[in-house]
Amino acid sequence: MPGENLSRDEARERAALLSVDGYDVALDLRSALGGGETGTRTFRSVTTIRFRCTDPGAATFADLIAPSVTAVSLNGADLDPSEVFDGARIRLEDLAAENELVVDAQCAYSRTGEGMHRFVDPEDGEVYLYTQYEPADARRVFANFEQPDLKAPYRFSVQAPEGWTVWSNGAGELVDGVWKFAETKPISTYITAVAAGPYHYVTDTYERTFADGSTLTVPLGAMCRKGLAPYFDADDVFLVTKQGLDFFHDHFDYPYPFGKYDQAFVPEYNLGAMENPGLVTFREEFIFRGKVTQASYERRANVILHEMAHMWFGDLVTMQWWDDLWLKESFADFMGSFSMVGATRFTDGWITFANNRKSWAYRADQLPSTHPITADIHDLEAAKLNFDGITYAKGAAVLKQLVAYVGQEAFLEGARRYFKRHAYGNTELGDLLSALEETSGRDMGEWARSWLQTAGVNTLTPLATYDAEGRITELAVLQEAATAPHQPTPSADPELRPHRVAVGLYRLSPEGELVRYARAETDVDGPRTVVAELAGEERPALILVNDDDLTYCKIRFDEGSLDTLRGHLGELTDPSPSSQQGSSRGYPMARALCWSALWNMTRDALMPARDFIGLVLRFAGQESDIGVLQMLHTWARSAVTHYAAPDWREEGGRLVAEGALSELRLADPGSQHQLTWARFFASVAVADADLQLLQGLLDGTAKIDGLDVDQELRWTFLEPLAAHGRADETVLAAELRRDDTASGKRHQVRCLAARPSAAVKAQAWAQVAESDALSNALVEATIAGFAQPSQRELLAPYAPKYFAAIERVWRERSIQIGMHVVRGLFPALLDSPSTLADTDAWLASHADAAPALRRLVLEARDDLARVLRGQACDAGA
Repeated sequence: MPGENLSRDEARERAALLSVDGYDVALDLRSALGGGETGTRTFRSVTTIRFRCTDPGAATFADLIAPSVTAVSLNGADLDPSEVFDGARIRLEDLAAENELVVDAQCAYSRTGEGMHRFVDPEDGEVYLYTQYEPADARRVFANFEQPDLKAPYRFSVQAPEGWTVWSNGAGELVDGVWKFAETKPISTYITAVAAGPYHYVTDTYERTFADGSTLTVPLGAMCRKGLAPYFDADDVFLVTKQGLDFFHDHFDYPYPFGKYDQAFVPEYNLGAMENPGLVTFREEFIFRGKVTQASYERRANVILHEMAHMWFGDLVTMQWWDDLWLKESFADFMGSFSMVGATRFTDGWITFANNRKSWAYRADQLPSTHPITADIHDLEAAKLNFDGITYAKGAAVLKQLVAYVGQEAFLEGARRYFKRHAYGNTELGDLLSALEETSGRDMGEWARSWLQTAGVNTLTPLATYDAEGRITELAVLQEAATAPHQPTPSADPELRPHRVAVGLYRLSPEGELVRYARAETDVDGPRTVVAELAGEERPALILVNDDDLTYCKIRFDEGSLDTLRGHLGELTDPSPSSQQGSSRGYPMARALCWSALWNMTRDALMPARDFIGLVLRFAGQESDIGVLQMLHTWARSAVTHYAAPDWREEGGRLVAEGALSELRLADPGSQHQLTWARFFASVAVADADLQLLQGLLDGTAKIDGLDVDQELRWTFLEPLAAHGRADETVLAAELRRDDTASGKRHQVRCLAARPSAAVKAQAWAQVAESDALSNALVEATIAGFAQPSQRELLAPYAPKYFAAIERVWRERSIQIGMHVVRGLFPALLDSPSTLADTDAWLASHADAAPALRRLVLEARDDLARVLRGQACDAGA
């Protein structure tokens, strides 16, 4: 609808006109019960908004996306809903200095994870509700002024089916059949929340006594569906929660301000998690039904702490508009790792950050849609797409660089002043910079211009000269502003940034280990920086720029270092790092950095895919860090599927599968490495013998000592069997009977869509691209199964269908589903110049398509062009 996509200009105009004193929101959710999904299922929503207007007599609008409005009253006068409501906005005219708006509406339950999501558990028929609003879906549940800078306190009351429990941001109690909740502090619309249903709920308490003698008691709660209760390790969730609250209280000097702290693990969630104060919501996949590695627990801890950091960065102090989304997401991403390393058992979190999160950032920062961390966000559609690797991971990496630049204590003291100065308010970039300038004594303007207000990633390369005795005469770091391949000519003024980096020198020890023997920190600024401290050192086998991962950059190697890595990457070890942020506590941060650099070289067509695969096959079995190993598996599979030359792809796949099986058999029985290799082997299995082994592991005729084939692993093995025609609909139906749960249904749907049949692909396409009957979780599962690397010929007819359908899909479906479809169904596996030409033709003929849609297609086009360059590099190997 024309009013759905709120613009920044409209938001600024409305913020200048209005201030909001409070909301009373009454929801009647008793309609949630009952079978079937026919028609539009609705609930009653009655909202009362008290607000002031600086210009009496002016006009504005309230936001509401609902099937119908029963009544609208402004300052006691009834308005005709058919005249003032257009499906997305309620027109408000002749405002008074003080106003009261009452809106009585019928709002729709959601099946896309946006607004009030309704889920029916197939296991027991129970119904569960929860809300998810970011960036602007609170208007699907109650009438409001949907922009982050019109904060207000909220009072919610909810009628629910008998026997249900209801939660919201504030503490609640059941009074005469109605759940009534304490008024919140002033918060933005998108972080209000409601959850309702027969959830399994566990409680605990956090207590803290501060230096001044004051105490803080925070009631803790954690919940999930009843069907997941046997797997719910709430004690570990509470442990990390308490550790995080202690850490943030120690470092922020501002007590947690929102009363209670509930955490809900909910079904069919379309995000990882959401920072609703007092009621944080998470994907229920963070409750593990089978054996998982420590990397999975680390990931969950990181997300718990990321959302907790938002209580200060985002909830207490909120960005003015989505331009400054980084003021919450970059900080939460950084603080998630910072607090995890400092407060929990996951002391190696910076390795995961360097190897995993920054990989996401590097990719995003080289797309045609790259943008500064402080972005130019014109409207809500653009805001939705900017929840990306730049706003999260690059921003966090830049903050890590900032801590190295100004010092940890100056950074934290700046944060403390920022919270106290702007509590319950809204801020922009300058507000934070002024606090940091006060505490660090540094001029933050130039740093912010270089790092926050420009796009792109720099490349740092070492250049060393040696004397006759083999000692370093000069070691310099060369900085380049990489020109993205989509840019026809280099930038006339490439952005070279100031980097605080460590340069490490490594040599081979008599025991055969590659160890660091010298290290220097320096400020790299400009195209060439000499590291004077390292002059006179003996010739290294490896020069590692950005040792300890202090800055955000791509690193390259000189030829001697690259040769060393080809022969000794597995022997690379770390001493105990001296940097306060680079702590790897005995784990190989340096090795993770080298792997990341080698993968970037493969993506940049500087290393043939087969060479990268060869390194993985040779050295991945020695990788001690499980998170790094899982990332290597992802990269290796991508190298075979996308970057290998087509005429070598089959051979590469065979080598990878053989290597995976060998490492699976060598792994310690029952170890997390064994489980990781088993999952990787299943993902690359193609040969008859490999598929027979998977089948044998499923039916018990084959065994690998220590490998427990639990239900989750069974589904992992079934997908390749289904994709290669070894598990038909009957087999998958029987497996669903073994696991007749919501999780099992998602797995079954993915496996059904993976089968090698033209009819199967046609059905999957129709379910996703031509119908809105599936929930968001089943849309994701269908798309995940649809495109199999072994089925390129079956997928060929869908390239033209894709380009014919996406504009209609974008227009008719919610933005979240539209993003899933446009990204997930792009014909990436049809990696040929003709597909690239088809993409270019669509872009040329659809210049007036929605900017957000064009951005998604441009990103997919760029990935495809990069893949073709990588294949050409590999073909020339």
